[in-house]
Amino acid sequence: MKPSLAKGTRDFTAKEVSRRKYIINVLQNNFELFGFQPLETPSFENLSTLTGKYGEEGDRLIFKILNSGDYASKTNDEDWGTKNSQKLISQISEKALRYDLTVPFARFVAMNQGQLAFPYKRYQIQPVWRADRPQKGRFREFYQCDADVVGSTSLWQEVELLQLYFKSFNNLNLAVSVHINNRKILSGIAEYAGIADQLIDFTVALDKLDKIGKDGVTKEMLEKGISEEAISKLDFLFNQTNDALENLSNLKEKFTGNETGLKGVEELEFVIKNALELGINSEDLVFDITLARGLDYYTGAIFEVKAKDVAMGSIGGGGRYDNLTEVFGVKDVPGIGISFGLDRIYLVMEELGIFPEDSDVKVKYLFANYGETESIEALKLISKLRAKNISAELYPEASKLKKQFTYAEKKGIENLVFLGEQEIKDGNVTIKDLQAGEQQTLTIEAFLDLI
Repeated sequence: MKPSLAKGTRDFTAKEVSRRKYIINVLQNNFELFGFQPLETPSFENLSTLTGKYGEEGDRLIFKILNSGDYASKTNDEDWGTKNSQKLISQISEKALRYDLTVPFARFVAMNQGQLAFPYKRYQIQPVWRADRPQKGRFREFYQCDADVVGSTSLWQEVELLQLYFKSFNNLNLAVSVHINNRKILSGIAEYAGIADQLIDFTVALDKLDKIGKDGVTKEMLEKGISEEAISKLDFLFNQTNDALENLSNLKEKFTGNETGLKGVEELEFVIKNALELGINSEDLVFDITLARGLDYYTGAIFEVKAKDVAMGSIGGGGRYDNLTEVFGVKDVPGIGISFGLDRIYLVMEELGIFPEDSDVKVKYLFANYGETESIEALKLISKLRAKNISAELYPEASKLKKQFTYAEKKGIENLVFLGEQEIKDGNVTIKDLQAGEQQTLTIEAFLDLI
């Protein structure tokens, strides 16, 4: 049987791993510059930990893990016979692969609150799994790179996370715009339209605007039972100006007497004004009134990052989730976090050709193998190179030089070093630059001084 990959997963070559590490190193460095500390959590959690935290759509995308042993024998015969999957899940699965890093983080905070110094700032770079339909930029196994702060309601956290976004993407030489909204504004809009009891249906549909357009959103809202009258009151959502503060000012008029909506406008004005004051370009920070992010746990600011020069969907996102730890029995632990989509960032940078040349890991020197005596001398010199933090290797067999050349070219090795019988006798080495095609002979001392 021919081997194959599971759908939505990938192997990574040396080049791909090196470039992914380059992105991760930039993000990790910035996380630590901003005062975040590392955390790692298990790849799987109790199913009960994850269920109910991502909305109905999210729950369907959680990868469940079958219980070990003869799980079928412990099921209810009637449920098994009728193939009632919803009832069977709780009988055959107690664990699940993590869907994101935020809920496991909230679980960690709830379990360790007595030992943590608040506000607690953590970053986490690990894989997550979603039973989604694979497509370009969307995988079933992918990495998230998160930074979260819990234990503070200060809006300066929102401002700092915007700075973290822009600094990180600037370091990656990637032009982005950060779209921002506030869940309180969305709640205010739902109240304004008289559909407060249908807030989740409203926001889930609205969040798909960039994928299915105004007509698609309207159709989905109608299907969810939102009236045409309410939808007509929401028409202004699709006709915004390019001035964020002007749009917020216009909202204030619609939110007269609407306490939740006005609070959202006030919070967003604070964040945007101060972000602009700190040098963030107004063209790069977009107040997107239709941005909803269909996760149930956001309560305040919500963010979404889009690459300017490539059509890829969001390459980052996040928001404030002031009541997330309540589901784990811990109240009054406000939080806010952002995520960087490593896989999509990689695809965008690859498409734009903006990875620096030194992000690829290459062997600097390959020593040709002439036999046992020469190999010992070569390995002595290789040890000296490695002590200087310079990558080098010996070709393992005393094969024909043509074969050794081919190996070096396929692996992208920069230089081929000849240390044969005559070179050893003279105390020299001959180095061939495989890119320039030039060759030179140096004394071993001169070679070591040169590098």
